[in-house]
Amino acid sequence: MKAAILRSLLKRSSTVAPSSSYLLRRGFSSESEPERKVAILGAAGGIGQPLSLLMKLNPLVSKLALYDIAGTPGVAADVSHINSRSEVTGYMGDDQLKQALEGSDVVIIPAGVPRKPGMARDDLFNINAGIVKSLCTAIGKYCPNALVTMISNPVNSTVPIAAEVLKGLGVYDEKKLLGVTTLDVVRAKTFYAGKAKVNVAGVNVPVVGGHAGITILPLFSQATPKANLSDEDIKALTKRTQDGGTEVVEAKAGKGSATLSMAYAGAIFADACLKGLNGVPDVVECSFVQSTVTELPFFASKVRLGKNGVEEVLGLGPLSDFEQQGLEALKPELKSSIEKGIKFAQQS
Repeated sequence: MKAAILRSLLKRSSTVAPSSSYLLRRGFSSESEPERKVAILGAAGGIGQPLSLLMKLNPLVSKLALYDIAGTPGVAADVSHINSRSEVTGYMGDDQLKQALEGSDVVIIPAGVPRKPGMARDDLFNINAGIVKSLCTAIGKYCPNALVTMISNPVNSTVPIAAEVLKGLGVYDEKKLLGVTTLDVVRAKTFYAGKAKVNVAGVNVPVVGGHAGITILPLFSQATPKANLSDEDIKALTKRTQDGGTEVVEAKAGKGSATLSMAYAGAIFADACLKGLNGVPDVVECSFVQSTVTELPFFASKVRLGKNGVEEVLGLGPLSDFEQQGLEALKPELKSSIEKGIKFAQQS
């Protein structure tokens, strides 16, 4: 029963073609897939632990490196007992970061402090910005060709920080730095399916912009299957998607943030990156990347993933009047967050 539930959960992905759906198979033969090392930085934290579990279940992973400043040996020992393909190793402290990163194909960064009630994502900046800068410096030195998937908030600033750090080391590749906005897509799908009374497994909703508050812009006009929802419903769904993180923070009453759903979304996105690296065609996800879709240097939209990371940044498509207004409204805040990250990286 448990295995069936896991298979059902992990089969879902954001906008990946059904033919390449995420499958968990017992008795998986490593001969059918290439060797892939995934490193998780911040693996002992609230997002990191469930993310480590989900990545251990992914049959595309052959080596799983779990890193944090403390607590990782226990997490690694626990996860390593699961009877799935990957070999798990735990690393702890600055002196073991090099070992954790060397040879990595994908690096996932959920490191940092979580939000608490009354705290905006931007309040995390002063702590998490420094953590991201340090980790990305190590990535640039020890695995400069890896895909870097950024979960640490505020993503609207941490992705630009990472880009500047990697530029400074002379190893920046815009195709290989991706901000994880998949949780916005997951929420938009869930809320849309509930309101439209359709099976969520068949729902697609692109989400563009950024990954905080009003910068999150779900494009419900492009949602499939189509549903005749009122303007009021669309506005309410948009607001709930934008405030989804706050909804969880308040519900947990000071005891955590959206760690479990974020771990799920992070695992789904990492799986898509691995599929792309392995040459699976038509792997499309939403992600916050370097972009020319708007006048802003970074923007979240649908991207096509492949053997080099981001193979193509896709356009926004037709927008409703409400979405066009939302797009213009989000730009000043997103621009400010991007500039804040760039300034931090250049001055610190």
